[in-house]
Amino acid sequence: MSDFVSVGRGSSPLILSMPHSGTAMPAGLESRLVSRERGIEDTDWWIDKLYQPIARDLDASIVHTAMSRTVIDVNRDPSGASLYPGKATTGLVPLETFDGRPLYLSGEEPDPMEIETRREHYFAPYHTALASEIGRVKRRHGFALLYDCHSIRSRVPRLFEGLLPVFNIGSNDGASCTPEVSQAIGDICRASGFETVVNGRFKGGWITRHYGAPEAGVQAVQMEIACRGYMDEDPPAWNANKIERMRTILTEVLSAFLAAAAPAHT
Repeated sequence: MSDFVSVGRGSSPLILSMPHSGTAMPAGLESRLVSRERGIEDTDWWIDKLYQPIARDLDASIVHTAMSRTVIDVNRDPSGASLYPGKATTGLVPLETFDGRPLYLSGEEPDPMEIETRREHYFAPYHTALASEIGRVKRRHGFALLYDCHSIRSRVPRLFEGLLPVFNIGSNDGASCTPEVSQAIGDICRASGFETVVNGRFKGGWITRHYGAPEAGVQAVQMEIACRGYMDEDPPAWNANKIERMRTILTEVLSAFLAAAAPAHT
């Protein structure tokens, strides 16, 4: 396995995917960027640390990449096709931030050959690890529950108007999990008092869409948390009080995922 992809194996049916919390970059890349700060601006800050204690308590598996999404976005269609046709978004190898600012110095953008190399070296290992873990869990339990962990700034005018709800649950418009699962997760989030939407601006990225197949025993959900729900945003900073509250809610969310999904596969 590549040294930037890590897999922590649990014994429950639950798998947590963490594709965007890494900040590592291969040698030589930073000097081609406008700045390192801009290159990591859209990181899902501390998502791995937020979920790790919950995963341990629920005996869930974790699949994580340390590579920054600026290197390659493992939650985008590897063909390069947009997940949201007609809407602003970033691509498989982002050339700009969520705000539309260029990531690369002029003339330093990756060409098609470099994009293919990155797909082979950084995209493929993550999905090899994730697919392998899904297969292992299915063999053990007869089904697998994939929960894709994300966060995003509360305000990104280029992507959405106004203030994003704290909880943004994506199930590919109901295709990646059963209605009972999305209902159970949504109910917990709404009961927390935080603003919640299901299949709003974020319906689930390529991970949710590619692996989620309830009829084949894999239920997948993407959770996009607005950063204000668990951290300070400007500038990004760890907030222990917010983290503790969010962990309590997310423990209930993941417990509800397990409870709602298991009967469908027994």
